[in-house]
Amino acid sequence: MVQNGRSDALRKRHRARIAKSKPACYLCGEQIDFSLKYPDPMCFVVDHVVPIAKGGSDALANKKAAHHSSLQRKEGHRSSYAVDQA
Repeated sequence: MVQNGRSDALRKRHRARIAKSKPACYLCGEQIDFSLKYPDPMCFVVDHVVPIAKGGSDALANKKAAHHSSLQRKEGHRSSYAVDQA
């Protein structure tokens, strides 16, 4: 399925690849508990470092692991369930 010109399959592959290395949250630097599920504020989400709306790409190189709560605090970020958590 394609949403907003982006593939769900690609999103899931990128999410799995990022999660595989168990990185820390790129926003706060703390470890992420990958067993937590949305809507837990400390759950794993994937963020576009440069937002697509500001010209960023949907490429893996533009995606990083974050806590849902850290992403919510990110300056200028509008939180929605559309964040890559599926």
